[in-house]
Amino acid sequence: MMSESNMPTTVDGDTDTIHVSVPATSANLGSGFDSFGLALDRRDHVTFTLGDVGDSSIEVEISGEGDRSLPRDERNLIVRTFLDTSEELGLPRRSLKMVANNRIPQARGMGSSAEAIVTATAAAKAFAQDRASSLDREFVFARAARIEGHPDNVAPAVYGGLTVSWQYRQDGRISDAAASDGRRIDPAVADLRASGSGAGMSRIVEGFHTVNYLVSPEISAYVFVPDFSLSTSKARKSLPDSIPYADAVFNISRAGLLPAAMESAGGDNSNELLFYATQDRLHQSYRADLMPQSSGLMHSLRAHGLAAMISGAGPCVIVLHYGEIGQELKQLAGEQLESGHWVLLNLPIDSQGVRVTRD
Repeated sequence: MMSESNMPTTVDGDTDTIHVSVPATSANLGSGFDSFGLALDRRDHVTFTLGDVGDSSIEVEISGEGDRSLPRDERNLIVRTFLDTSEELGLPRRSLKMVANNRIPQARGMGSSAEAIVTATAAAKAFAQDRASSLDREFVFARAARIEGHPDNVAPAVYGGLTVSWQYRQDGRISDAAASDGRRIDPAVADLRASGSGAGMSRIVEGFHTVNYLVSPEISAYVFVPDFSLSTSKARKSLPDSIPYADAVFNISRAGLLPAAMESAGGDNSNELLFYATQDRLHQSYRADLMPQSSGLMHSLRAHGLAAMISGAGPCVIVLHYGEIGQELKQLAGEQLESGHWVLLNLPIDSQGVRVTRD
């Protein structure tokens, strides 16, 4: 079963302070390169306080992840995105105090950059809306995906759960052109609308789109987090310009299984189906030399029949499994964990996405 998420986030109160909370995310999930994403319940919390109009001063406090490395001025991704989005929305420049409590590891493949962009965009939109309005998630998704350049982490950060995202143009081609709108539609009717058929149907909307799929509550997510990082841009540069036709077919068949595998369609064989659905030939092997420890851990876990994969661009390794296997994972990855260079997190699947409250 497939259903779009439409869970409103109420923005209430009439003060100048807004609190935003965004979950970690894991993109790709093996076969679903640049399209699938999953929200995980490990959140960054950021508070925005606006002061006098015309005062352009900025004060930034950061604790937790990135407290020693993230900038505390307009170079900060959250600050920069907030200011740009506020200007686009027509908000006057005011003094800004931002307090961030970061729990999402930076540059590890858990969506920290998407979280920053979603946080800032949601805060700016919340300040621009009437206090009784629900947060405009469609706006947040569209603008954040445009800034990030791809929607796979942005979508679960905004909507929660398991998401599948794509970009559409009227000529049917995918491009890196900025999206003009983020309204979500069923792709099954895209060609019909674009051809001019289908009387009474609304026009096709160019830009980024996403849908949610159900996730079984029986699935457990485990993330191995290393003490080294890898930039997404460097990981992308390792990918080839073209791939064998057979590899494309291989991944299409596995990605088609993934939503069913995440909804326990396999019954007693759900973990077997999850293993098949997370197989990949498009990206992980090409990036292995950039993170040999992660690649080795992933392959060793898959050799035991576990649905292990690189989380996003890496170097985190995520394992999805029906039922609890924490102790088994600690035994299988004992050498890595005992080295002190890895930690293992057991994270629930997040179903809410971005949350906004106003004092």
